[in-house]
Amino acid sequence: MATNVKKKTKSVFETLNKINVNEFTEKKGRFTYLSWSDAITEVLKVYPDTTWEVHEFDEVKNIKDGGFFTGAQPYMKTDAGCFVKVSVSIENITRTQIHPVLDNRNQPILSPNAFQINTSILRCLTKCLSLFGLGLYIYRGEDLPEEEKPNTISDAQYKMILDLTKSKGANFHKSLQKAIKDKKINTNNFDNYVDKIKESIELEKKELEKKQVKEKNIELQNKDYNDKVKEKK
Repeated sequence: MATNVKKKTKSVFETLNKINVNEFTEKKGRFTYLSWSDAITEVLKVYPDTTWEVHEFDEVKNIKDGGFFTGAQPYMKTDAGCFVKVSVSIENITRTQIHPVLDNRNQPILSPNAFQINTSILRCLTKCLSLFGLGLYIYRGEDLPEEEKPNTISDAQYKMILDLTKSKGANFHKSLQKAIKDKKINTNNFDNYVDKIKESIELEKKELEKKQVKEKNIELQNKDYNDKVKEKK
C-alpha cells in the first residue's frame, strides 16, 4: 500500500540564505555592505507580508523651569555610545538586532544627528534581515579580529614614491630602498608615508619661495643703495 510522504517545506532561513546578493553589495575599507533597499526588495519578493519595527526609547529631559519632559526617541544614549534597535517578523518568526550609531570610520558617535541615526537604523534593519539568512555570509568574520601583516609595496607604489622624491639626493634614495626592503615602508603605512612626502615637498617648496623672495628683496635693496651712491657722486 502506497503511503503519502509529506514533502518538507524549506524554512525561511534556508530560502533566504541561498539568495546571492553580491550584485547589491559595496566595499568600504575592509567591510562589505549590503544596500538596505536591495535587502528589503529581495525579502519582499519571497515573503511580501514581512514587517519590521523600529524600537523607541523613553528619554527624560530637564526643562529650564525645573520640570521634566518624557518623550520617545528612536535611539538609546549610553556612556558607551548610542544604539538603535530593530525587529523583523517573517512567517510568524520575529528576530531583533541592536546596532551602534557609527560614523563612516565605524567609530561610535556620542551625539548623533538625525541623518546618522536614520543611517544606523537602516544598517540595523539590514543586519536583522541577515539573521533570517539573507546575505549572512557577508558578515562572516566581521566580528573576528583581522590581523593584517604588512606586505612589500607593489611596483606601482614604488614608482609613485620615486616620482615624488626624484628631487631628493642619492643618500635619501639609498635610505628609501632599505626602508622598503625592511618593510618599514609597507602596504599598511604606504598611504601615510606618501602623505608625509607630499607635505614635506610642499613645505620645501614654500621655504624655497620664501628664500627666493628674500634674495630678490636683498637684490633690490642693494640696487637701490648703489643707485643712491651713484647719485651722490
